[in-house]
Amino acid sequence: MAGGSFVDSNGVRHYEGKVTGFVLITCFVAAMGGLLFGYDLGITGGVTSMDPFLIKFFPVVYRQMKGEAESKSQYCKFDNQLLTLFTSSLYLAALIACFFASTTTRMFGRKPSMFIGGLFFLIGALLNGLAINIEMLIIGRILLGFGVGFCNQVSKS
Repeated sequence: MAGGSFVDSNGVRHYEGKVTGFVLITCFVAAMGGLLFGYDLGITGGVTSMDPFLIKFFPVVYRQMKGEAESKSQYCKFDNQLLTLFTSSLYLAALIACFFASTTTRMFGRKPSMFIGGLFFLIGALLNGLAINIEMLIIGRILLGFGVGFCNQVSKS
């Protein structure tokens, strides 16, 4: 049975919780970890609709976009596996990185773990910024995903 009928109220401790600067900073860092996903979603959505980006990396999608009259569905206009891989690679990599981040944080602490996550971000951003083909772009997204997942896990653990 669930409920409070089995709880002895005499053994309950009452804590005087105070909102300190440390508590506020901790909450802020944890919230920033979650904002990484939303920020990436907003950026990716804008970039994948830009003509120069589509022409360089996804010319098939660009041609489909310009020939919208023959599109049969408003729901799924661009059935392109590479574009799907580009979008979802960050999130899949973030999922995988979460499992390794908790172990790394336990072994080395938060600061080195955040540093490792930052390195993933740096290398992924450089690869995406210098990308000349789709492979570099997707590998950069995977590294950015490792950075997002790593920092998100470390900031909340």
